[in-house]
Amino acid sequence: MLDARSVNHRYLDVRVRLPAEIADQAIFLEQRARERLSRGRFELGVRYEGPTLSPRLDADRARAAYLELKRLRDELAPGTEVPITAIVAMPQLYITPASFDVAATQMALSAALEAAIASLEDMRGREGAALREEIASRLSICRRLHVAVRERLPDAVRAAESRLRSRVLRLCADVGASLEPGRLETEIAMLADRADITEELVRLESHFAQLEALLQADEPTGRRLDFLLQEMAREANTVGAKSQDAGTRAPCRGAQERDRAHERAGPECRVKALSC
Repeated sequence: MLDARSVNHRYLDVRVRLPAEIADQAIFLEQRARERLSRGRFELGVRYEGPTLSPRLDADRARAAYLELKRLRDELAPGTEVPITAIVAMPQLYITPASFDVAATQMALSAALEAAIASLEDMRGREGAALREEIASRLSICRRLHVAVRERLPDAVRAAESRLRSRVLRLCADVGASLEPGRLETEIAMLADRADITEELVRLESHFAQLEALLQADEPTGRRLDFLLQEMAREANTVGAKSQDAGTRAPCRGAQERDRAHERAGPECRVKALSC
């Protein structure tokens, strides 16, 4: 029986554990696994369920060794007892059993490995499909927030301009001062430039499209998903930092959705597949 376990990993790491009866086939099994597997850490354990190949005591050798011990006893310490256990620990008295047929053993290991990998890939496929659906739902939420921010942006700019204008005029009235011609418009333009989030919104829209494409891809995309979600978080945080309007801070809530998607995109999913 072969037990295969997998966790996420940047590279391919295969670890093999075999019972003593077939320990010499560890390199063969690892090489076959590397041919079939890609990125990830895999632990392959084999449990042998068959007749044991225990060493057999050579009765003739044991009898001769015991008689020699008794002769030595008679010569050195007559009358003392020679326990039978005196010869049990002598490895020379045991016959090493014949090993398994190499070709048959490798064929059985290959078949068990293929069955385990098939079961493993099936489980990972089902789990991946569920994760893709979950991330897609989070992406849909982020898109809706993105649209709401774009629609709110012109009103937010006008509201910020109105607040600045009324504040400056109120302060000037309180101290009895007057502004230079065009100075207020210059300050408003500088404020609008610092608070402009158009570039961040464009990049977010591009990231959304790339994320959607990755969710439809057939090859492994975990590392690219991780990088893309980090970029989305960076843009959303910049929008939140620049925005002075409550309505345009919605991507900060979108960043929370991004974080939830990130947690689902990079888990150390541990799965187990068994085959006889």
